[in-house]
Amino acid sequence: MSLLQSNNRSNTGRAEIAFREAFERLKRGKPERLPRGTPVSQNNVAKEAGCDPSALRKTRYPSLIKEIQQWIQEHEPPAARSPRQSIIAKRKQNRSLKEKIEELKSQRDHATSLLLEADAKIVDLTGEIARLQALRESSNVTPIWNGKTKKENG
Repeated sequence: MSLLQSNNRSNTGRAEIAFREAFERLKRGKPERLPRGTPVSQNNVAKEAGCDPSALRKTRYPSLIKEIQQWIQEHEPPAARSPRQSIIAKRKQNRSLKEKIEELKSQRDHATSLLLEADAKIVDLTGEIARLQALRESSNVTPIWNGKTKKENG
């Protein structure tokens, strides 16, 4: 191992320590270089460590990056919506509810139409049955078959 390689590894070790210390300060809410209340992010950890954000790379510090991302996922509250975004979301929700109401009204109207058609058909068929029964009773023709089997006729 050359002197340059060992020197490079110690620099990487010191840089990772600096990044980890910066990460801890940001988690505690007591940064030294950034304003208090600065959210934890990969870029802010690098800035708090006094480095350019491009220095904190996933290829160089994969475990640290994973820890930062996991901490952010577990601790950061969901982004608050602006009043305008809330209004837009509510309008979108109202629009979808209105569309659903219109769809349900259309289904109701179609079902009502089918029901009225069925009722009209029932009335027509009931009238037809009554007409045919009256015609049968007034007829002077004796039916060959009265709708009963031989056993029922007895």
